[in-house]
Order: sequence, then structure tokens, then C-alpha cells
Amino acid sequence: MILILILAFLFLLTGILGSIIPGLPGPPISYLGILLLHFFTNIQFGISFLWLWAFVVIAISVLDYLFQAWGVKKFGGGKSATLGTFIGLFAGLIFPPIGLLVGPFLGAYLGALVEVSGDNKRAFKVAVGSFVGFLSGTFLKLGVSILLLYYAIHQIWFS
Repeated sequence: MILILILAFLFLLTGILGSIIPGLPGPPISYLGILLLHFFTNIQFGISFLWLWAFVVIAISVLDYLFQAWGVKKFGGGKSATLGTFIGLFAGLIFPPIGLLVGPFLGAYLGALVEVSGDNKRAFKVAVGSFVGFLSGTFLKLGVSILLLYYAIHQIWFS
């Protein structure tokens, strides 16, 4: 049981990191930690809790991509700005924590600059939109993953 607890908390903590780091689906990984606790230990969550959070995790995962696309399109960008955001985020991982903020913005700006043929003002506007979409999705994912960790700790502490 101790091994399952450790594994579940590794999933929950990885989920929090995955909410920030691209390529790791944060909330789904956190939810797997909850499922490990529920099905392989004496720590139990209600069925309605499990279904509700399954829905929330799926919805947040979809919304994350939609926010990014919305931010780019709303401010006049396209695929290059979106790709630039993700490349900038990966590059920003080298210089945490400031790189995680500056990287996506600079990446979106450079991608947008390619799209708009050197129009700095428009590229900046697209970069802001892309960055707003990126931050919105990141904060939502982070909130869900932190809440799942909270519920796991609460259930262990009070069960």
C-alpha cells in the first residue's frame, strides 16, 4: 500500500508539473493519481466525485487547446504564432521560472512576425493574444491539478 501511495503522489505532483510543462497532460496525470488511490488503497472517493472530476479533467484538457487557438485567432495570428508559442515554451524551460513566461511570448511574437511579413505592431498584438490564451489554459490546468492533490491529501488525512 505504501508503494501505491508513493506512486499516486508522484502522479499528482507530476500532474502539477505537467500543467506547466508542454507535452505532459497535467490534469489527466493527476486524475490517474486519484484513481490509483481509489482503486488500490482503502482511501475512497465517491462515485459522483470520480465522475465529476473525470468530466472536469476532460473539459479542461479540451479548453486548454481552445484557449490557445482562440487567443491567436482573436488577435489575428495563425499556425506560426501558435507553433512559436510552444517552441518558446520549450526554450523557456531552460531558464525557469522567467523563461516559462518570456519564452512563449517571444516565440509567439517571432512566429507572428513571420506570418505578418515583418509588421512589428501586428506581430506584438498576435503575441499578446497567444500569450493570454496560453496563460489561461495553464492556470486552469494548474488549478485542477492542485485541487486534485488537495482532495487526495484531505481524503488521506480524514479517512
